[in-house]
Amino acid sequence: MPNASARVKHGRRTRRRRREDPARNELVSSSLESAQQCLFNQDYGTAFVHYLLVLNLAPMFKDFAQDSFRFTLFKWAEELDSVGRIQDLFDCYEQALELFPSDEVILNSMGEHLFRMGFRDEAAGHFHKALKLRPDFPEARENFYRVANWLVERWHFLMLNDQGRNKKYQQAIQKAVQSGCNTVLDIGTGTGILGMCAKKAGATEVYACELSKTMYELACEVVTANGMDGRIKILHMKSLDMEVPKDIPHRVSLVVTETVDAGLFGEGIIESLIHAWHHLLLPPQRGENECKDKSATGRVVPAGATVFGMAVECLEIRRHNRLCVAEVGGLFMGAAGELRSPVSCSPEPDDSMEPYTTERLSRLPGGYKPLTEPFTALSIDFNNVQELEGLSSREVQRLRLPVIEEGELDALAVWFQLHLDEESSLSTGPQEDTCWEQAIYPDHGTKGFVLKPQDELIVEISCRDAYLRLCSVTVVRDGHEICLDRCLDSQLSGNLPNPEAELCSALASLQTDQNQTKDFCMLECSEMALLNNYDYHHSFCSALAKLISRLRVACRNQGLGSGADLADPASSTDCTDLLYVLDVSEGFSLLSLIAASQGHVKAYSSVEKRKQQEVLKRLARSNNIPEHRLEFWLNHTEDEQGMLQRPSREKLWSAIILDCVETCGLIRQKLMEKASLARCLLEEGGRIFPQKIVVCGMLVESNMLLLESAVQGQEPTLGFNIAPFINQFTVPVHVFLDFSTLVCRHLSESVELFVLDLMDANANYINREVKVQATSAGRITAIPFWYHICLDEEISVSTLNPNSHWKQAAVVLQQPLEVGVGDWVRLAVKLHKSTITILVHIENVGIE
Repeated sequence: MPNASARVKHGRRTRRRRREDPARNELVSSSLESAQQCLFNQDYGTAFVHYLLVLNLAPMFKDFAQDSFRFTLFKWAEELDSVGRIQDLFDCYEQALELFPSDEVILNSMGEHLFRMGFRDEAAGHFHKALKLRPDFPEARENFYRVANWLVERWHFLMLNDQGRNKKYQQAIQKAVQSGCNTVLDIGTGTGILGMCAKKAGATEVYACELSKTMYELACEVVTANGMDGRIKILHMKSLDMEVPKDIPHRVSLVVTETVDAGLFGEGIIESLIHAWHHLLLPPQRGENECKDKSATGRVVPAGATVFGMAVECLEIRRHNRLCVAEVGGLFMGAAGELRSPVSCSPEPDDSMEPYTTERLSRLPGGYKPLTEPFTALSIDFNNVQELEGLSSREVQRLRLPVIEEGELDALAVWFQLHLDEESSLSTGPQEDTCWEQAIYPDHGTKGFVLKPQDELIVEISCRDAYLRLCSVTVVRDGHEICLDRCLDSQLSGNLPNPEAELCSALASLQTDQNQTKDFCMLECSEMALLNNYDYHHSFCSALAKLISRLRVACRNQGLGSGADLADPASSTDCTDLLYVLDVSEGFSLLSLIAASQGHVKAYSSVEKRKQQEVLKRLARSNNIPEHRLEFWLNHTEDEQGMLQRPSREKLWSAIILDCVETCGLIRQKLMEKASLARCLLEEGGRIFPQKIVVCGMLVESNMLLLESAVQGQEPTLGFNIAPFINQFTVPVHVFLDFSTLVCRHLSESVELFVLDLMDANANYINREVKVQATSAGRITAIPFWYHICLDEEISVSTLNPNSHWKQAAVVLQQPLEVGVGDWVRLAVKLHKSTITILVHIENVGIE
């Protein structure tokens, strides 16, 4: 009998084999078979459920089924997305990642869905994790670069490179802390730099808050790297949600913040400071002579601000905000109604409108002309809570501004001076060498109206919803007031004593047809600029006319016509005789209507918004285009994914118009895939527009591009190690460039970098080597690039045209390269999907 009291021996124990479960094996086998059969039948939802069951019960099948499972997941996700079942879509991805937590393809795909839904922080996390798992994964890298532009905006780099701004903030914080403000809250901490300045100055307690998850995590890394982990408490939340003692133990004596935008109040500084004074800050010092201990009173850095403005004439602003042409591609635009951008300086708050946009006036193509002297619009004391609370209820202020130059009023430009304390300030003015842009309040009501010296412009200023609003309302000329936003017939009926002919003309130019008010339609700024791009539409009109004429001749020669008079577009109503044109441009486009105006064409537009469809219908009627010749393609398809289909079972397209280049200057994603599908849907002799895209570029030296792309230099920023962390979000391609006003030196002539042929797949390639000879000595810092969009063999449009609605882009080198006159530079150009990368080589030295 064994000794029951004997000690357990620590020898190797034989592992018992798991007993086979025939029923379980049968279930796995049948489910796997069902999954494969459902996949074959394109029943992706049922296939996905079967795969989940198989892989949960039998993990040993993961390697075998991984590719099929991915394919099923992606197809099922497309279906869920198309019917709006977003929560179910994300649930499926969560289930997939439980099975395959290290599958970089699934992580990247989920990131793409998150990004499309607006969850940018979460999307970035998935792209970043996919890249860590597979650093050479090009799709994840491209996606991470795109989301990085959203999460860490380029002004972060400019701001950290702005040594003057950084030093002034540091000095103001140091002065406040050393005067006794030793408990500090940094609102909207970003990289954590202002909080670290306070700690370095001797603050005993420093707290910081940041809403963006990406910037919060970045700030935590930066603070830790600078030895302040545990000495600065960073909270991932809005300051408006902070409470004492829940989030911080007591009220603080100093708030530091730079939550201001180009329009000063756009990031919510007023609301956050009112909340801080009531809940987070110690009470302010009551009077100048009060000798109260500074540590027992509260204050804010910056202490306040003064806002300035001026009226300007600027064609670039005008063409992005209102229609400037009477005819587009042969279509008369009179019946379009009132078309304008969503940027309105109306004094009345409107959720569908933005009160201003932003521009760097000094870099606007064509420049600008000041029509008035700069004026003071508003002053605000951030250390006076009563003044902050009373801002929204201030009386509307009316300023009379003498006009100093003749010109058309296009906008009010606004900037401010930020008073850090009594001695130090920062200016965001257009003449300053600063990281700031200016706020632009476009004027929509003065089309064709010219201001003259001796006029007075009356401007209204208000802050009804804590946004600064400026609106030009009236011009005083020869003692008479001319309303700029409306001009009633009674004002034109002779009430004015002996008006001059010039005044009558000015008044008449401000009249608007009553129907136009009713027919108001809003377009994005880029869509307005597209409408005003005369060369683009004229070129498309010519190329379409050539193609349609050629196809009609071919149709007649082959005897395929129905016998109707093909020369008379009104003589045929039988759709089988018509040529079919599909325009799948993004956003608002007139190209389908231009095609329909050619005669003997049935055109389909991809315009989706009802108001925009109504504009096209009105234009069709006013330009004598039969109603049945224009249809809206998305009304015929279940979802946008199926946009590229045959027009009918019996017909193919005569022309398909693709939108190839994004406004920002990049090639549209999945362009070549769309072109491949479009080629299969063309009739014999049909054409994709454009036929070809030629990418051109140039070697340049531009310190500005370096400053906007990464924190520069080896020296720490104010003594803090920040660059290695924020430079993780450096992207190699800089977008939304205006090459015509970019501060740079040209180091070479322009050169053809790459060609994309949308009609001939065999002519395309992935890599190309280009040799460029330097024409000037200097440092190659970037290669700006643009496109020649070839509609056919003879007609093309350039995205570098001064009237183009497109911007340019540039590949920025991480390390500039010295080049001498006559040196040959080798560029290795690669196109993956829609992303261009360029390697630069000089004498066997290569930098990406």
